[in-house]
Amino acid sequence: MAHQSGSSALRDVRFLTVAEVADMMRVSRMTVYRLVHAGQLPAIRFGRSFRVPESAVTRALENHVADSA
Repeated sequence: MAHQSGSSALRDVRFLTVAEVADMMRVSRMTVYRLVHAGQLPAIRFGRSFRVPESAVTRALENHVADSA
């Protein structure tokens, strides 16, 4: 049963492309790739492309705003 609840939680995760993340963060796609490769932004690799959980982008933006305040 635990597996089913985990898979339903995964269904609720919205994954964004690097281009969508760059647009949300108002940075270049290369900056997003750097954040992913540095481990500062979690991502899942599908073939040659990355997908980033939307919640991770939201957290990164909130943390950055909190750090700069």
